[in-house]
Amino acid sequence: MKIKILFSLITLLFFGFISKLEAQVTMSKIEGVYQVVPDMPVPPGGSMESFIKYFQENMKYPALAKEKGIEGMVAVSFIVREDGSVDEVAILRGIGGGCDEEAHRMVRESGKWTPGKLDGKPVAVQMRLPVQFKL
Repeated sequence: MKIKILFSLITLLFFGFISKLEAQVTMSKIEGVYQVVPDMPVPPGGSMESFIKYFQENMKYPALAKEKGIEGMVAVSFIVREDGSVDEVAILRGIGGGCDEEAHRMVRESGKWTPGKLDGKPVAVQMRLPVQFKL
């Protein structure tokens, strides 16, 4: 059974949406973490293409999800810290069958990001990422 990951399309749409928000929304800071900054964090590898490739090559479709035919989108929230590390990974919306844990693992183990910047200085930024599971 071939795994199809629609992650790339959803992610590109997500980051495009965030880019539009940058022009419309003022920077907001909650408990030392920004939601939107002029220079948003960049995933490891320096491009969305490399980040998508990371997911395609490393994501393991959970056996239970395959067995039960579970498909859908897992919404993941995380913070990219000033040093580029990923912190406070949380599942905002899950689908079960081990998919939530796999999405969590993939984000947690994604490596160092280029941090977001405000006025040329690195800042912590909360990110949200949809991860699509499709059989």
